[in-house]
Amino acid sequence: MGCTGCTTGRGNNNTPAGCGSNGSCGTGGCNQMNVFDWLSNMENPQEKLENLKVEVRFKNGRKGYFNNPENLTLKTGDVVAVEAASGHDIGTVSLTGELVKMQVAKKKVKEEEILKVFRLATESDIQKWQEGIKLEKPTMTKARKLAIELGLAMKICDIEYQGDKTKATFYYTAEGRVDFRELIRKYAEAFRVRIEMRQIGARQEAAKLGGVGSCGRELCCSSWLTDFRTVNTGAARYQQLSLNPQKLAGQCGKLKCCLNYELDSYLDALMDFPSTTIKLTTEEGTYHHFKSDIFSRTMWYILRGEHSEIIGVPVDRVKEVIELNKNKEKPAFLFKAKVDVKDAEPAYLNVVGQDDLTRFDNKKSKKKKRKKPFKKKPKTEQNQPRAQQQSQPRKQGNPQPKKQSGGQSKPKVQSNVQNEKK
Repeated sequence: MGCTGCTTGRGNNNTPAGCGSNGSCGTGGCNQMNVFDWLSNMENPQEKLENLKVEVRFKNGRKGYFNNPENLTLKTGDVVAVEAASGHDIGTVSLTGELVKMQVAKKKVKEEEILKVFRLATESDIQKWQEGIKLEKPTMTKARKLAIELGLAMKICDIEYQGDKTKATFYYTAEGRVDFRELIRKYAEAFRVRIEMRQIGARQEAAKLGGVGSCGRELCCSSWLTDFRTVNTGAARYQQLSLNPQKLAGQCGKLKCCLNYELDSYLDALMDFPSTTIKLTTEEGTYHHFKSDIFSRTMWYILRGEHSEIIGVPVDRVKEVIELNKNKEKPAFLFKAKVDVKDAEPAYLNVVGQDDLTRFDNKKSKKKKRKKPFKKKPKTEQNQPRAQQQSQPRKQGNPQPKKQSGGQSKPKVQSNVQNEKK
């Protein structure tokens, strides 16, 4: 996200910070909560007669709808000065034409709440807008310090300056209600602007910060999801997911919103399944429900006992056994699985000579040949060279006697020709 309406490149004279096409791409993929204008190439003759509305985006995907009483020629990407509650604000046009009417009707925006567009932004307006954007990070750092000094159980997660630098909106998260009257006084003294405190939830905070989910895609709340419906653990139970909070929780710390996406399909499929509390009685014993597989329409039952096995039974057979039990009849067995004899598939032949991609996973053990132990020959006087014998110093004292085969020890006498000559 590097466009002017995002946090990374907002206010760079309507030029994206990291986009190579400089904002001229037709997809608009780097805009948060973007709506594709599929009527952009079609002209409406009534546009000149009617006062059409425009959609203007601000920081972090915040959007507003404004009237165009001056009939300004506006297109997507224009920086405009719009009316605010006090003063004016600066934003970027994100949508024009007939689609704006559809968005207003979809989001149920009242006509009294729609303000108007003043003019196209001038150089002084854009300069003041950029100065306010540069103040957001140092202001948030100082605001957090002041909140910690007062000991308030809240977290300042984002700050947005109005385009004319007369007002700053502080977005914060808190578990309960916070009395921040003293905090507002300190903020007004430190920043010299009008202060507005706005509490948001954990999901709204994640939508403002953005990120990548465990699926590898961009967070739904920061890309296209606008309505945050409640998610409970019942959605995970119906889909037979393990109730592991580390896997079910998103980056906001709450249950993932995607748990509700396929919930209706699972509920429709489970309507054809019998109740899991019903026990199946046969001549073998009473079977209890263990688990269900919605995709294969199979219910697994277990017979209480020491050596009991889990048996997979089709849904139709379960209904048949339930009807027999209602008539006080017991079938001889619950279900006998059919064994399909399949022909053996031929082994894969690597004709091309290419190896498998997993060839490095299994380490091959190399057989090393055992070397025979080397037996050192005992060093004797006869085996030693003569030069080495001459270099050996003469031992002082009595030499150690060497044992002979007869049991008598005979002293060892070393002959040194060089010493005798001396």
